[in-house]
Amino acid sequence: MRADDMILVSVDDHLVEPPDVFENHLPARYRDQAPRVVRRDDGSDVWLFNGVEIPNIGLNAVAGRPKEEYGVEPTAFDEMREGCWNIHERIKDMNAGGVLGSMCFPSFPGFSGRLFANSADKDLATAVVRAYNDWHVDEWCGAYPGRFIPMGLPILWDAQLCADEVRRLAKKGVHSLTFTENPATLGYPSFHDPSWDPLWKALSDEGVVLSIHLGSSGQITVTAPDAPIDVMITLQPMNICQAAADLLWSRVISEYPRIRIALSEGGTGWIPYFLDRVDRTYEMHHLWTGQNFGARVPSEVFRDHFLTCFISDPVGIRLRHDIGLDNIAWECDYPHSDSSWPEAPEELARVSSDVPEDELAKITHENACRWYSFDPFAYRAKEKSTVAALRADAVGHSVEVRSFDKGRLGPRKPISLGQLAKQATA
Repeated sequence: MRADDMILVSVDDHLVEPPDVFENHLPARYRDQAPRVVRRDDGSDVWLFNGVEIPNIGLNAVAGRPKEEYGVEPTAFDEMREGCWNIHERIKDMNAGGVLGSMCFPSFPGFSGRLFANSADKDLATAVVRAYNDWHVDEWCGAYPGRFIPMGLPILWDAQLCADEVRRLAKKGVHSLTFTENPATLGYPSFHDPSWDPLWKALSDEGVVLSIHLGSSGQITVTAPDAPIDVMITLQPMNICQAAADLLWSRVISEYPRIRIALSEGGTGWIPYFLDRVDRTYEMHHLWTGQNFGARVPSEVFRDHFLTCFISDPVGIRLRHDIGLDNIAWECDYPHSDSSWPEAPEELARVSSDVPEDELAKITHENACRWYSFDPFAYRAKEKSTVAALRADAVGHSVEVRSFDKGRLGPRKPISLGQLAKQATA
């Protein structure tokens, strides 16, 4: 299929929060304590909340930059493409990249909102989470109806409050909740603990997908402090593999049969082996471990409950029938360093050149729309939603790769995992 003829809905993009997130939605009594942006002496812009500085890490916003300028150093708003944080420029970038719809994960709060959860004042934290969610739904997504799949941040520290927030957001049309891949690593009950039951029930009742992004637990797979950072980047999908196993074998699936889970930015090439492994585990061990899927095997249950997501995954495309055609969705990952924006359609066309059009349509947009109850065609005719049609709307909008280096950071050098951790806590 030609890239121009595709319809693309990305189930994993990111936004860099603009400085005015909390201006319109936080109750007046909390305004003085709201997260805010400050400029450090080194020229970087950071968020400040509860006395903690949270930088905008460079790799989170490298769209449009030459690869030699990628890095993990803190950056400033004027050192990134404006589409990273400005909704109007984001739409222009989406059009130029041929992307019809986008689901945007958060940045400075962490993918699961753990920054807010760390606040000692839980009333403040609750107000901040709700304000963030209202900004995301009403201002970011609401500015361009039909172009964004809205997503809510969870109230991690209280399952009942989290369930209440899911129900509140569902009334606003939200069918995605970003969540941690392992709550136990953050000091909360594990997926196996019944204390989360109010949340599972709310997700099931409201048709909201639990969207688990890699790295959302605050822990990533590492080997040694002096290992190159390339080791960490290579092993990132392993966190998602762990979450998939944890949830598939948990009581959540059997007790809440309508729950649905997305494994965001986890890739798909590993899924066929994973499914072989869980079926083998069940066959050999369920009689003594007590697992019971009735007349079914774990791989069948997985396909009922899990959406797998990829950016560019030639192996996964080739093995799509082993994964399940109804269980695969495409991601752009704008503006992160794994994204091939604005040439993502061309990249996808290359890796899927032998995929029939009806199968590719599921992967590029139909599965995303079905899983997330998203109907972009209620706002834009289908024939005007193709890559070519969107790009026609972006004529004159520059996508030229250009330097954003202000001379502040100096030349890039190899970095180890230990150095990265030291920088992150400095």
